[in-house]
Amino acid sequence: MPTAREQSATAEARVVSADGTEIAFEQSGIGPAVVLVASALADRSDTTKLAALLAQHFTVINYDRRGRGASGDANAYTPDREVEDIAALIEHVGGSVSLFGSSSGAVLALRAAAAAAAAAAAAGVNVERLALYEPPFVVVEGDDGPPKDLAQQITTLLAEGRHSDAVKYFMTRAQGMPAIAVFFMKLMPKIWANLTELARTLPYDIAVMGDTQQGKPLDAAEWKGVAARTRVLTGGKSPAAFQRAARAITEILPQADHRTLPGLNHGAVVMAPRKIAPEITEFIRG
Repeated sequence: MPTAREQSATAEARVVSADGTEIAFEQSGIGPAVVLVASALADRSDTTKLAALLAQHFTVINYDRRGRGASGDANAYTPDREVEDIAALIEHVGGSVSLFGSSSGAVLALRAAAAAAAAAAAAGVNVERLALYEPPFVVVEGDDGPPKDLAQQITTLLAEGRHSDAVKYFMTRAQGMPAIAVFFMKLMPKIWANLTELARTLPYDIAVMGDTQQGKPLDAAEWKGVAARTRVLTGGKSPAAFQRAARAITEILPQADHRTLPGLNHGAVVMAPRKIAPEITEFIRG
């Protein structure tokens, strides 16, 4: 039998999703399973520190979303394919998990939880708890949201091979990042190269968000299938729109609450994992 130390060591592996795409992940820790769902322009390297902290309490699955890192991809994309990727990971760990997602990854986690609830009886797939950090819904007219032609603009830039420009456009126009901040990021060649490598997946996150960033109330029917107990976390230094988005989704879900973490902003999953990990741990352990 493996020792606890051997069981907790990080191991890289792959599962095969429903469409045949291989999804790469690292598994670490022991205990109840938690799958980490990354945001736009991120792969599993961005959640390595958070995974290590959570692995002190859980079996952590830190995976590359399709088209990123070591994971494969397919010619045609819909958010359902990424939901199937998560389902394959859930099956790998025995059929029952908690999910943690950040930004658009939080919305993907919500979609996966809704699908799992619908399939639970037939497939034995279960999402027990759902921890979300700042799902970027735009639910009030006047809150800053991406341009309505975001998908078209990004698709055009990528088709022209202008991946760096696509990253800059997304960061400034969809994420609201100041242009000067993007300028300084471009001065860090390794970081910018990683971002431009991930640019081809930006249409995936735009599709995951759907029409939820148009400054109108969320469609309750779209999310009512999420049965898992849910906690939505927001940063106290983030724009107020994130707080409104958090309240909007918690009012729809049957078992949801919202907490604001002082001093944190939208980048906290990468920049301040030690402040987020205890909140996730406390919630998932119940």
